[in-house]
Amino acid sequence: MELLERAGPLDALDELLTASAAGGRIALVAGEAGAGKSALVSAFTAAVGVRARVLQGGCDPLLTPRALGPLHDIGRQIGGALAERLADSRAGGGREGERRGVLFDALLDELAGPRQRRRPVLVIEDAHWADEATLDLTAFLGRRLAGCRALLVLTYRDDEVGPEHPLHAVLAGLPRALVRRLPLPPLSTAAVEELARRAGRSPAGLYQATGGNPLLVTEVLAAAEPGVPPTVRDLVAARLAALSPAAREVARLVSVVPSRAESHLLAGEPAAAVEECLAGGLLVPAEDGVRFRHELLRRAVRDGLSPVRRSALHAAMLARLAGRSDVDVARLVHHAHHAHDAPAVLRWAPLAARRAAAVGAHRQAVAHYAVALPRAAGLPAARRAELLEGYSSAAYLAGLGTEALAARRETLALREADGAAVPIGENLRWLSRLCWWTGDSVAARAAATRAVEVLESAPPGRELAMAYSGMAQLLMLANRDDEAIDWGGRALALAARIGDRDTEAHALVNVGSARLQRGDPDGVELLERAHVRAALDGLDDHAARALVNLATMSVERYDLDAAGARLARALEFTTGRDLDGYARHLLGYRARLRLLRGDWTGALADAESALAGSGQPGGSLMPALLVRGLLRSRYGDPAATDGLTRVAGWAYGTGELQFVGPAAAALAEHHWLDGEPEQAAAEARRGYELAVAVGEPWSTGELAYWRWRAGGLMSAPEVAASPYRRLLDGDWAGAADEWRRLDCPYRRAEALACGDAEAAGEALRILDALGAVRTARRLRAELRGRGLARVPRGPRPATAANPPGLTARQLEVLALVVDGLSDAEIAARLSLSARTVGHHVSAVLGKLAVPNRGQAAAVARRRGLVPPT
Repeated sequence: MELLERAGPLDALDELLTASAAGGRIALVAGEAGAGKSALVSAFTAAVGVRARVLQGGCDPLLTPRALGPLHDIGRQIGGALAERLADSRAGGGREGERRGVLFDALLDELAGPRQRRRPVLVIEDAHWADEATLDLTAFLGRRLAGCRALLVLTYRDDEVGPEHPLHAVLAGLPRALVRRLPLPPLSTAAVEELARRAGRSPAGLYQATGGNPLLVTEVLAAAEPGVPPTVRDLVAARLAALSPAAREVARLVSVVPSRAESHLLAGEPAAAVEECLAGGLLVPAEDGVRFRHELLRRAVRDGLSPVRRSALHAAMLARLAGRSDVDVARLVHHAHHAHDAPAVLRWAPLAARRAAAVGAHRQAVAHYAVALPRAAGLPAARRAELLEGYSSAAYLAGLGTEALAARRETLALREADGAAVPIGENLRWLSRLCWWTGDSVAARAAATRAVEVLESAPPGRELAMAYSGMAQLLMLANRDDEAIDWGGRALALAARIGDRDTEAHALVNVGSARLQRGDPDGVELLERAHVRAALDGLDDHAARALVNLATMSVERYDLDAAGARLARALEFTTGRDLDGYARHLLGYRARLRLLRGDWTGALADAESALAGSGQPGGSLMPALLVRGLLRSRYGDPAATDGLTRVAGWAYGTGELQFVGPAAAALAEHHWLDGEPEQAAAEARRGYELAVAVGEPWSTGELAYWRWRAGGLMSAPEVAASPYRRLLDGDWAGAADEWRRLDCPYRRAEALACGDAEAAGEALRILDALGAVRTARRLRAELRGRGLARVPRGPRPATAANPPGLTARQLEVLALVVDGLSDAEIAARLSLSARTVGHHVSAVLGKLAVPNRGQAAAVARRRGLVPPT
């Protein structure tokens, strides 16, 4: 049927195609299942004709999605270099990151190549089913599309993308200037009535039964029987009943195949039965096969099968696919699982997992292993251990630290029963890494010690060298720098003797970091050398870790001018290689730097960006959590207490200063601002002794300051950093001057607050300018307690409650954004033009430092900028 009420989205797609002449554009076509996303894209691609070169691929609802499924579809469509690279990838040559990078670059060449006479239109359909690697591809293209004369069209079901769906993070990261969202709402009552009129049917009850869903409306109107079936299942049953028995069997067979059934899968079926399904509108042609007109129809047919019949059909499909060399292994796993064929699952799932991991789809690899493991109980112990090791490694890379740790422990038990030293030692080393990753530093060191002991009983090899380096890393992270350097030296010596460049790079990073931590400037040179060597060898993880440690230690050591440049360099390296875990950690440290430098809007933006993706175990997100918690505390947000308490509880369990020190200082400051000096002193004391024992000057100084502020310390230890030592010795002016030279306004205000009336007034002006409402309120109360008669007044209450500085009109607009109103609806409510409302919304997003309306609403609720609903 004709597309009704879709002229706007079609025009928008055409405008984006035209605009792509000046640089790539992105269209996000969203709607519920059946909203007509595919129909809209088909109409658009048909309309552009010779103006565009359409490259189209889709994501499938397999048990575990095909790794880079859309890219394989496009490769089959265009052939050439991309198809060759895909074939090489399936063969498994090269490193994972290199394989994926080559594939992504090949597609980018197709989009940006100088030989393009027609504008490329890249369509990725059903992105809500995308695998991890396809999501990475989307993010990769988003960052580079500005340099191409191409249009990227993504379709997805917004009603199947929940709050934790990884697609959210990818869409949030796309360049706002290039993106246009094209939501497809249900049809209006008038449109439904018009469709019914054209079909010669009564519209009575049709809109209520279908909710205006174009698919349901179309299918109800196409049903042979009169009336409105209450569900799609009833509709499909009616359509099936109208077919011959042979055609019904074809429909049932196709229903167990996600996406399309290729012609070779239907070779044994009567051609007339296939044609009958096509003529009846239940199936439609799809490349070299057929598919259901819509996924909802396929599910309805599939769900109508008995479990026995469904299993038999999956077994038939497995048999037809298994003999083909070009089949995607993920499809074999899907059918084997649903056919309850345990041997086939155990044969194909590990292979599918390895292929998924090879292109960076680690969550898909985890899912494949998860299908195999429940069926592995009867396998020999060594085979089961291999499956668990693969699962654990994939889970670790996918950020599933708890699951990875549990699997590694089970693997270790199996390897210990076998008694071979090298597998036992290797699993102990992995266990050590995973224990640290999930916050158990004590268990991590115990496992690392055992790994060394076990591996030293076997001939020296790569495993022992890496165990030495792993021990060095743990000691460095615990600030036991001399011991770390000693263990790193052992790793370097053995690695050099056996030619193990991987471990050599790993150990060099640990030694350089330990030297830098203990104040040795040679540490910088060692980390730079480690980065260059690792990068030349293609060891991106080690190369990144060298830059990350150099940048983050610069922040911790208040080498702030160097820190800015080093953070920028590290972020460029990690984002360019899609090392998102490192990038999010670095954003947390850049937030910390901006917090120190007084750029609180930028600090909050970085912290929120770091925390926007899925959760990560361990301390990688702690810097961002602490910055956000401190800002909430200083702004006066009631949510600060719970957030800081949870972070500190985790940090204290690690026993490591890098976590304990910042968390104890943040919670001590929060309690002091609450007028609870005893609790402030208690929290500061939890990190103080560790900082003194380690000899770290800045953490020692900050924690000593809070103990002194709370009345629990009379003077600073000699190891404390100079500004803190001077302040505690009574030289508040000298401390304030040092903080001024470091360009740390909040720290300067803390020092000035300890001075005379004039200095305290200056402190209040700084705090008010920063929006530190609670800090300024606490200082005013303290000054009155000192007996000062004229304490400078703070900002008006309305402004104090609104640190971002929103105007009254912008607060009105924000409240309506929180209610979910569009610009047009807000304009009607406030009697403004839609253009004016758009300007207000842009200003609100900028002041809140968020990229979209959804995050603006979340920040507004969290910070109490709008009344609670």
